Amino acid sequence: MDLLIVNHRDPKHPKAGGAEEVLYQVGRRLVKKGVKVTWLSEGVKGLEREEEIKGIRIKRRGNSLTLHLYSIKEAMNHEIVVDSIAHAVPFYSFLVNEKAIALVHHVHQEVVYYELSKFKAWTVSMLERDIRKYDRVIAVSNTTKRDLSEKLGVDPEKITTILNGVDHQKFRPGKKSEEPTLLWIGRMKKYKNPLDAVEVAKRTGMKLVVAGGGELEREVKRKVEEIGGVFLGKVSEEEKVKLYQSAWITLVTSFIEGWSMVAVESNACGTPVIAYKRGSLPEVVKEGVNGYLVEYKDVEGMAKRVKEVVESGEVRELWRSSYEESLNYDWDKTSEAYYSFLRKVYEE
Repeated sequence: MDLLIVNHRDPKHPKAGGAEEVLYQVGRRLVKKGVKVTWLSEGVKGLEREEEIKGIRIKRRGNSLTLHLYSIKEAMNHEIVVDSIAHAVPFYSFLVNEKAIALVHHVHQEVVYYELSKFKAWTVSMLERDIRKYDRVIAVSNTTKRDLSEKLGVDPEKITTILNGVDHQKFRPGKKSEEPTLLWIGRMKKYKNPLDAVEVAKRTGMKLVVAGGGELEREVKRKVEEIGGVFLGKVSEEEKVKLYQSAWITLVTSFIEGWSMVAVESNACGTPVIAYKRGSLPEVVKEGVNGYLVEYKDVEGMAKRVKEVVESGEVRELWRSSYEESLNYDWDKTSEAYYSFLRKVYEE
């Protein structure tokens, strides 16, 4: 089986995130099953045009716009194509390859208005609707499947849900900090609301640690330091694991998450999450097991829940049950589901 993956970024891209983690974990496991995997992404200054990572052939071409042209040309040379649509606009491989598949991480119809001008947001939201032209679509959560159907008009019969996993060899419980510590980690974009975590920490009086980069980095750094918190900026994978392990609670304040990698990774390290009831979080977070949910933008409600969980001592029980809940997610199981799906498409 000859598979092409098209995604804006590759594992070494400086802004690689959740979508790249999914593709890397699944791709390297598919290679072990004998699948020939090529990953086409945009060029990055300082990185080679082509290299091999864990058996995956990485090809870097063009930029965020011209990659869409390179993808059409490349899609003609492979048996199956997975267009990883992490930035709303499809790659349109279905125009030249009848076995093209759309992999959708989350639906952007609303969130684009947080990040773009009204005209650009409208344009992107209209282009995103072309996802319904694919014959096969993979959703990373049942929430994303619902949004694909309700917001983009994708036929539910075309959609297969394959849940993401987590690397339990890397993300596992460790030593907790001596004092109650809240963690916020991720890309600092408007729709992720990192400043809400600052307000929660201010109301609880607990230590806040913030890690990540992005356009709001300078403002977030200033606000975190104003309340005596710790701002780390972008951290390594090793540092990220230690942060998850030492935190008492991880805060997830996003407007939308198609699948919250932060929540599942945090749980795997024995740390519960308190999150806004948005996107896939109600699907991932089982209240009283691996965390709690509050209404969107209810900063006071989030702070109150944090204090209740910590002051009652319940947080210590949640450390154990969060880890146990995370065992439901595993990259080997996820990759088996992808392989079975791709094999079926290949044999059609």
